[in-house]
Amino acid sequence: TLDVEMPRMDGIAFLRNLMRLRPMPVLMVSTLTEKGGPITLEALELGAVDYIPKPTADMHGGLFGIADEIREKVKVVAQARVRPLDLEKLEKKPGIESLKTDVMGAEYKHGHIIAIGASTGGTEAIMEVLMQFPADSPPVMITQHIPEGFSTTYAQRLDSQCALKVYEARSGQVIKPGSAYLAPGDDHLEIVRDGVNRTCKLSKSEKVNRHRPSVDVLFDSLAEAQGKNCSAALLTGMGSDGARGLLNLRNAGAHTIAQDQQTCVVWGMPRAAVEMDAAIEVKPLDKVAGALLRAARF
Repeated sequence: TLDVEMPRMDGIAFLRNLMRLRPMPVLMVSTLTEKGGPITLEALELGAVDYIPKPTADMHGGLFGIADEIREKVKVVAQARVRPLDLEKLEKKPGIESLKTDVMGAEYKHGHIIAIGASTGGTEAIMEVLMQFPADSPPVMITQHIPEGFSTTYAQRLDSQCALKVYEARSGQVIKPGSAYLAPGDDHLEIVRDGVNRTCKLSKSEKVNRHRPSVDVLFDSLAEAQGKNCSAALLTGMGSDGARGLLNLRNAGAHTIAQDQQTCVVWGMPRAAVEMDAAIEVKPLDKVAGALLRAARF
């Protein structure tokens, strides 16, 4: 575990050196503050597996309140797949104009919607997938397990790196091609029919699979509203959230994809989907975008 705020060398500088010289699974401890969001996302970009939001008040009692979560995450992160930090690649990210897929310029089915769900390791995995989407792609709905206060910064980061326009979803927002909609932290995201349009619906109903937002909630709403006119991918993450929803999508006729074990940081959610035969395809991360877009073509 690694705190962001440390004497002499801050946690980000330490993490950068650690992942370059002796890569190992790291769980960041970060405060839920305006400053904490961007710093935590930077830590994930540098190779940290996951993070624990540190309480800002009543530190002693607050940590006891999240003790079960800390124990669970330490055990999962310890088994995660990590890679040495490639500073040159990190500092020379390709621009959106240089990213191509074999479906660039394709014509897509009218009203088709793409959905992506992820958890542990998902912030970087989603980024890698979205950066391959052209500006005219079908709309993309995203649920990433992320705390309140971090999702706004994450949506802005995605928007700055992708050809798509990325929003933190709002209730009643009309879903349009060329755009992606991220579930806010602590809100379930669903898609609902509104006449000829599809719109975002947010709710603070009970947690599902211990999560809000939940991937199952998003996928189930798409199965009902879209049926077969949808393609969906379940990416890296601990637990099983999204697996049952992916199966419901497959049963509704949608094209379903699970990320493969070799490229997952934690092969939990995709594994659960594979085990219940929810995924039509199992793909490495760098092939997920192409598979989602091909399913959207005429």
